[in-house]
Amino acid sequence: MTKKMINLTIDGTPIQVPAGTTVMKAAERLGIHLPRLCYHPNLSLEGACRVCVVQVKGFNHFLTACSQEVWEGMEVQTNSPEIRQARRDIVELLLDNHPKDCQTCDRDGNCELQRQAYRLGVRERLFEGRRKEYPTDESSKSVIRNPSKCILCGRCVRVCAEVQGVGNLSQHGRGFNTVVGPANLSNMDDSVCIQCGQCVAVCPTAAFLEQDHTERVWQALSMPRDVKHVVVQVAPAIRATLGETFDLPMGTPVTGKLITALRRLGFDTVFDTNFGADLTIVEEATEFLNRVTKGENLPLLTSCSPGWVSFLEKFYPEMIRYTSTCKSPMQMTSTLIKSYYAEKKGMDPRDIYVVAIMPCVAKKFEAARPEHSLPDGTPYTDAVLTTRELAWMIKSYGIDFNALPDGEFDRPLGISSGAADIFGATGGVMEAALRTAAVKLTGEELGPLVFEEIRGVTGIKEATLRVGDKDIRIAVSNGLNNAKHVLDAIKSGEKEYHLVEIMACPGGCIMGGGQPYPRADHDPLDPETARTRAKALYGIDAQKQLRRSHENPAIEHLYAEFLGEPSSELAHKLLHTHYQARTPRGIR
Repeated sequence: MTKKMINLTIDGTPIQVPAGTTVMKAAERLGIHLPRLCYHPNLSLEGACRVCVVQVKGFNHFLTACSQEVWEGMEVQTNSPEIRQARRDIVELLLDNHPKDCQTCDRDGNCELQRQAYRLGVRERLFEGRRKEYPTDESSKSVIRNPSKCILCGRCVRVCAEVQGVGNLSQHGRGFNTVVGPANLSNMDDSVCIQCGQCVAVCPTAAFLEQDHTERVWQALSMPRDVKHVVVQVAPAIRATLGETFDLPMGTPVTGKLITALRRLGFDTVFDTNFGADLTIVEEATEFLNRVTKGENLPLLTSCSPGWVSFLEKFYPEMIRYTSTCKSPMQMTSTLIKSYYAEKKGMDPRDIYVVAIMPCVAKKFEAARPEHSLPDGTPYTDAVLTTRELAWMIKSYGIDFNALPDGEFDRPLGISSGAADIFGATGGVMEAALRTAAVKLTGEELGPLVFEEIRGVTGIKEATLRVGDKDIRIAVSNGLNNAKHVLDAIKSGEKEYHLVEIMACPGGCIMGGGQPYPRADHDPLDPETARTRAKALYGIDAQKQLRRSHENPAIEHLYAEFLGEPSSELAHKLLHTHYQARTPRGIR
């Protein structure tokens, strides 16, 4: 049904827009950009910051353009001395209650409050007086909360509730004493936080940040090589996003330059987490085949996303038995580095320092889980750097990234199939699994290699695929609010699936909480961003000769030389893990 069209004028220019359009969106059609801080196109409308105020004929007060819908005959003025002064006063008040540490802040140069202050001509702090001061909460393995830098825009609250379905954050107190935090203002580590980092991605300032691992990596790289052998592994999504931090067009694959940059930083060996992704698929496909054959513990829920695993343990512990016991590609790769690779090099695993470059802040939490360590407690993954942290290290080292020649991953853990590359996009794990599971179920090489039914950034995708004489029912979800719908449907018996992929972040790893901050006025949850980044990964996959994980010769050699066969006793010991119900201490 066609929407009714509304006629109005903005700054004296007539315009016609569909009913339900906000003043902000209508103004953008005329090339008028209104300042905003609390507004986010993929979250509910808050109208809290007031920097988007406009004058509407017939009203003696300003209205917020982000939340006010247009009406027939509306006359809007977006700019005048009074409006500009009001906006400037609002930003000045925010700044005057903000820490004076811009030059040393993690978001310096990429802070939306700083950006608005520049645009609105705020050049001095006019208001003195008491400022809010709160201790920084660094209890979490992944996310730091600094309420002193919070401007009460509410974005973190909304993304946590509306996109992730966790509801960990809310506003406490009133007036000057209002603060955002978990229930009872408990520590993040004691809360229901799942460590996904989406609050970091949408925060306009630095009220939320990832735990910094750069200093520990610098320290490891500075050690003598007879003391520490420093190995790095790179997740598939990084090669599709790192270029953005060096002003390359979004979706530019930078695999070769990334490898060379890591060598320039001083890493002894550069491995590809894609190898672990291929290995994950082989182990997971074997696990899936066993469950389908026995008709037990179906559907198989994938377990590559640590934010999803944390969500499972806290909100759906009764579903743990359906979850794959396979470690994530990061943990499989790290485990092999400190077992298979260490053995081949004749090294003590404790003398190897493993750094993982990940798009996800929850990987820091995953690396610290006690089950992911050697018997003496030495972690398999010693440090996790987000895409943002790696970009800073490259710039800090003085490397001209765009001028670098292409390098190649080291072997044996540097060979991978195209199926591993697409792990970074929602639906990618499912597609990679189907490419191999179909062979294991039928004993034949089957097409297609591309499963269009599960590509794209839709929140929930479902399909039924004919594999041999079986109908395999699958579901893919991204963003944990969508996962809730899938899990609840399974629990109630409304839906029956054989295989379900769940990714914590909307769009998958390419939109992870550790990915580059958006450029000026760019939406960190924009589906078009996810599509563009995913296209880069699908392009890498399409250009490879190896397209199925089980065809990877390095994987075949690993089993022949070391593991024996998929799901062997040694494979289970090294490549599989367990999960447990977790009750946050702060809500007991």
